[in-house]
Amino acid sequence: MSVLTTAPSATAASHRRPRVRLSWLVGLGLVLAALNLRTAVTSLGPVLDQVSGALGMSGVVAGLLTTLPVLCFAVFGSVTPWLARRLGEHRLLLGALLLLGTGLLARVMTGSSVVFLAASVVALSGGAIGNVLIPALIKRHFPQRAATMTTVYATALAVGTMLAAAATVPIERAAGDWHVALGVWAALAAVAAIPWLALSRSEPERFSGRERAGTRALVRNRLAWAVTGYFGTQSLVAYVMFGWLPQLLQDRGYTDSQAGLSMAVFTALGIPVSLAVPVLAARVTGRRPMVAGLGLLYLVGLSGMLWAPVSALWVFVMLTGVAMGSFPLALTLFALRTRTAEATQALSAFAQSVGYLIAGAGPLAVGVLYSATGGWTLPFTLLFAVVAAHILTGWYAAGDRYLEDEPA
Repeated sequence: MSVLTTAPSATAASHRRPRVRLSWLVGLGLVLAALNLRTAVTSLGPVLDQVSGALGMSGVVAGLLTTLPVLCFAVFGSVTPWLARRLGEHRLLLGALLLLGTGLLARVMTGSSVVFLAASVVALSGGAIGNVLIPALIKRHFPQRAATMTTVYATALAVGTMLAAAATVPIERAAGDWHVALGVWAALAAVAAIPWLALSRSEPERFSGRERAGTRALVRNRLAWAVTGYFGTQSLVAYVMFGWLPQLLQDRGYTDSQAGLSMAVFTALGIPVSLAVPVLAARVTGRRPMVAGLGLLYLVGLSGMLWAPVSALWVFVMLTGVAMGSFPLALTLFALRTRTAEATQALSAFAQSVGYLIAGAGPLAVGVLYSATGGWTLPFTLLFAVVAAHILTGWYAAGDRYLEDEPA
């Protein structure tokens, strides 16, 4: 009797152990990959003056470098589902990290601004592919813990973003060379590729849901457009803040150092917010109050930055930083509003490709309005309209519905 009762449990335990080890390896790989997805973007800004001077970049080329991220995220993100079907998700993410590392390394080994630009495209293409793949991998490998793993992903993404922005200048000063400060991030990409090299032989079986989640179907899908609008409007406000917040604070009376410190704290808030928002989204029964609450914080924060006394500006900068929690919430919706990993991947690709195109227009539009009027009233009127659209699209996207069930 003892043999009959223990043998099945021993067999089941032996089957469980490889699955547990695989989950741990996938989880580690996702964290390491997420740490890398923004290093090509945020490491360049702090040393852009040195790079453009050393390579003799024109103002047009330097301006193009700042626009490349959203363009690459849109273009390469859109073809990621097609690549994943042909190469497999594990192998594609390995390839994305290799592209990222190769591009980061190549752009510090050239003296040509054109080659630097091309290498940046290579690096950013890897980040764009990873942006789309990781939500789908979370849905596939952790279907019952999608919100928890999205918390881990969003937090690692925020840490990597802040780390590259904060550490590049100290590395440059210690080494006395911007080449080292930018090239060191290629080593981090190489480390992140190791788990996916081990996982490249264990591609999961995939269900083809293209008839319900292809690009043509998503173009006619209201929920897909709502999630895209929510993601795109959030990204637009974020890119405007990252690009124009220091200038706004200086115009309101802050010194350069005060504006820089405020920007650093504003960025650092992304870490605790990324930890909290997906967990709350998983635990609450309805997510519409979260959409409304974060949207209200945007409105209060932006209003205060425009009209509040200078002594109170920091309060409203922090409120706007907390409102940026709509980004991890949007990432969580990719998994929560879909039933399969294939649909998650398709929605992630569609929302991020179109959303980043929407976002890319924000800093340019604000810059044009600011230059034309010499003030912030008209640019902030545009932002208030964007936040209104953000709340409306988020309200629909947060409803209890799934992409696969949504009528055209």
